[in-house]
Amino acid sequence: MAKKRLSRFQWGVIKTMVFVVCLLPFAVITWDALNDLLGADPIQTLHFRTGDWTLRFLLITLTMTPIQRLLKTPVPIRFRRMFGLFTFFYASLHLLVWFVLDQSLSLDNMIEDVPESPYIILGLAAYIMLMLLAVTSTAGMMRRLGRKWDSLHKLIYVIAIAGVVHFFWLTKLDYQEPIIYAIALSALLAFRWRKFKAMFSFSNG
Repeated sequence: MAKKRLSRFQWGVIKTMVFVVCLLPFAVITWDALNDLLGADPIQTLHFRTGDWTLRFLLITLTMTPIQRLLKTPVPIRFRRMFGLFTFFYASLHLLVWFVLDQSLSLDNMIEDVPESPYIILGLAAYIMLMLLAVTSTAGMMRRLGRKWDSLHKLIYVIAIAGVVHFFWLTKLDYQEPIIYAIALSALLAFRWRKFKAMFSFSNG
């Protein structure tokens, strides 16, 4: 007996629920900020919490394809773009915290701070690549770019590695959390080893 497919309305309800769940971290962070619950160093807390959720959503995005292959269902792929855009959303919040609160909207402060902090350069490079993926994530851009779209979106692996290294570089004492992210990312990259290896292989012809 054939499985009954969900209607467009039902998928819309499910996607709306997932969307709301993805916004919950932002709601909690906002609540804590408005109620002075961010601890002794609110700016640093915002840095780490927005950065944490950026990495979490990035890893969730990368998890969709392995889940699809293991469960042999296309359902996870329906949410991959949403999770990818939420990765960009939380990365943008992370950048805004740094530029607005840490640098006080001062380009002079930013120009002075960046060369002295390699992890900032790496983070900015990852953000620029992530922005490219967000801008080109639509169906229209996929059709327009053709095969180039797939090649461009393989940058997500580079972004993920850069994000974890950025976190390691930023961490000064307790490396437990970045190590957990590194292990999770390593497992995901191992699952896609052939595709990942192809990015860095050169043609012999």
